[in-house]
Amino acid sequence: MCVAGDQQPEAGGAAPDTSKKAAVPVSPVASDVPHATASQSADGAQRNPASGSYWELLNNPEQEQTIFGSRARSATDANVLRRKGHLKEQDYLIDYMRRMHETHTCEEVMLKMERWIAEHRQDPRRSRLKRLVPQLGNFFTQLKLVDAFREYDAVFALSRRKYIPPNFAELRHVVNIAQVHASADSLKLITFDADGTLYADGAHFEQDNAMIAHIINLMRCNVHVGIVTAAGYPGEAHKFERRLAGLLESFRALRLPAEVTNRFHIMGGECNYLLQVTPEDKRLEFVPEDQWQTPPMQGWNEEDISAMLASAEGLLLEGAKRLALPVQLIRKTRSVGIVPTQPTIYEVLEDIALTVQNQLVAKIPFCAFNGGNDVFVDAGNKSLGLQALMNFTGAQPQETLHVGDRFTLSGNDTATRDVCSVLWVANPEETGFFIKMLLKDIRKSRWQPYIE
Repeated sequence: MCVAGDQQPEAGGAAPDTSKKAAVPVSPVASDVPHATASQSADGAQRNPASGSYWELLNNPEQEQTIFGSRARSATDANVLRRKGHLKEQDYLIDYMRRMHETHTCEEVMLKMERWIAEHRQDPRRSRLKRLVPQLGNFFTQLKLVDAFREYDAVFALSRRKYIPPNFAELRHVVNIAQVHASADSLKLITFDADGTLYADGAHFEQDNAMIAHIINLMRCNVHVGIVTAAGYPGEAHKFERRLAGLLESFRALRLPAEVTNRFHIMGGECNYLLQVTPEDKRLEFVPEDQWQTPPMQGWNEEDISAMLASAEGLLLEGAKRLALPVQLIRKTRSVGIVPTQPTIYEVLEDIALTVQNQLVAKIPFCAFNGGNDVFVDAGNKSLGLQALMNFTGAQPQETLHVGDRFTLSGNDTATRDVCSVLWVANPEETGFFIKMLLKDIRKSRWQPYIE
């Protein structure tokens, strides 16, 4: 049975981490958004999707704070951007869409982009969109951007602005909505980044986390759910359990059968450790490597891994010295990183991460990324982790969706775009919004009963 929860997130939560994105509490709200106005579709019909409760997570005038901050009355990443500037807004496609608004209306942009994406899916190497945005990768589903824009515009009235075009975050939301609707019908595997996506940076999965219900509902809908994280603890399953204590306790409290919990997976260290839930006591255990690693990963040898980490360590320390940043070095089996020992700014960490990306030469794939509070280099990357998890669960690229908050040049979610569709979120509250929308779409497409 497919169960799609519709609970509002609880008020409260962890204190904001000022060195990264703040997790702003969302209070329970009324069932309608009073000031949202209906818009007309092409056929003149009135539409007001704000009556759906999940829209209230994006805009509610009755509350002091929304998920985007006390002064953010539209769907913008106000808190995030105030701390990280435009380094958080790096995407070649969305940047091109923003420039198109200089000569096109909002709907004209979406109509052209939707047509160009369809053409690009037919011939990715020679499409018009590839010529316009050479860095563009693949689209694994068709995106109905016009419908998604109208749905969003009905709440936020982007098309009725006279002088201000949609900003980066608003265009990102429209693309996300189109992706949710495109993926719902055939979704077999959904994966999440952890910090900043499922819970606040540096926090753990507590029992009051609203995402717990969504994850369980997805699993009950026969969707495999994975958490793909940079956190890696070789041979120490209890450390992964500590980060997910609230989720695992909910599995036990609800007495979920193995048929359901077998659809939950943890990919740690980007792609280096796979864990599953034990049937009886709902603990985590490592899956033997020969059962899930891809042939290229099985071909790595420890000498090449050690050599890569040694070179990365040198570059990290050299970058910290160049920027006069005192750091603590952390070395693990499959990763190495630096953590500042005094306050710094995002741009400093970004520069170190990009330096390593551009200068490190290794015989194995690696991921050098800015974690917001640190810079780490891992053996492998999330693209390889996704591929392994897709093989393990039998999911195809068009049946897979990855949700993360770091798709920028120095983000460790960026690589996943090579193997599946993605949702780019700014914080855990945004994740909850889009997953609630996804669950509603799954219920409609699969004609399953809806249970709160």
